[in-house]
Amino acid sequence: MTSLLYDAPGPRAKRRNLVLSVVFFALLTLLLWWIWGALDDKGQLDWSLWEPFTQSQAWTTYLLPGLGNTLKAAALSMVIALPLGAVFGIARLSDHRWVRVPASAVVEFFRAIPVLLLMLFANEIYVRSTDIPSDQRPMYAVVTGLVLYNASVLAEVVRAGILSLPLGQSEAAKAIGLRKGQTMTSILLPQAVTAMLPAIVSQLVVIVKDTALGGVMLSFTELLNARKTLAANYANVIPSFIVVALIFIVLNFLLTSFASWLEARLRRGKRSTGAVVTADAVTELSTPGEHMGHDDLTGPGGPPDGPRGKF
Repeated sequence: MTSLLYDAPGPRAKRRNLVLSVVFFALLTLLLWWIWGALDDKGQLDWSLWEPFTQSQAWTTYLLPGLGNTLKAAALSMVIALPLGAVFGIARLSDHRWVRVPASAVVEFFRAIPVLLLMLFANEIYVRSTDIPSDQRPMYAVVTGLVLYNASVLAEVVRAGILSLPLGQSEAAKAIGLRKGQTMTSILLPQAVTAMLPAIVSQLVVIVKDTALGGVMLSFTELLNARKTLAANYANVIPSFIVVALIFIVLNFLLTSFASWLEARLRRGKRSTGAVVTADAVTELSTPGEHMGHDDLTGPGGPPDGPRGKF
């Protein structure tokens, strides 16, 4: 049994893979055991350092407000960056040069700048030219930087997803008289969504993690910045890092799990639509004289030339 990409492993390859898997998990277990011992030797596993996470004050005062700001900034960035990226991705495929060239310039410009630099630049603009309150300014700067960078990346994802479709899709739409806008919205985009979904979700995960940059550089009170304040009050730096890392892992796991469910649902929906033409139906369609009524072929007035008429 073979695949399009590689030959199926034989008995020797299966045994080798099994041995390598056992060795890997043994080394991983030893590494985790060494980390556990190092933390224990430094007193980082003492209950007094972990006890604050069993009390409501550490969560309601520090972690939950920080998590709320992280989710708020990430959600705003996603809601704005997704449609903006789709617009610029489609604009880069336009036949009109006056649309395609500016869109390409914008995408390439913001995709080449680090997201942290965009956040800092946006913060300076808000400081010098707007009346946004100082306590809300970091949120605006973080969202602006995330939107500008990730919208440009998502634009490339959308463009690549559309270009990955067979050329016959566009040609068939053109043959039945659809305009390019109708072809894009009715035929190309619905098919490209499934292909683009893994890359889109990967970029959404990046958005969630990059909110931490605002906490480091702009004093944005997101989850990582809230951890810093918590660790300063409870003197549990390593445990607080571990807890915050686990929270980020859970957030991104939920996001990718939802995306996997959505992708599977979209694929099932595509497989379940449309009529299935069987071999018997093809035979019937290919021999209309044997399966259509006499009146269907010649009309109610009878055959004009002979019993079956001429075509």
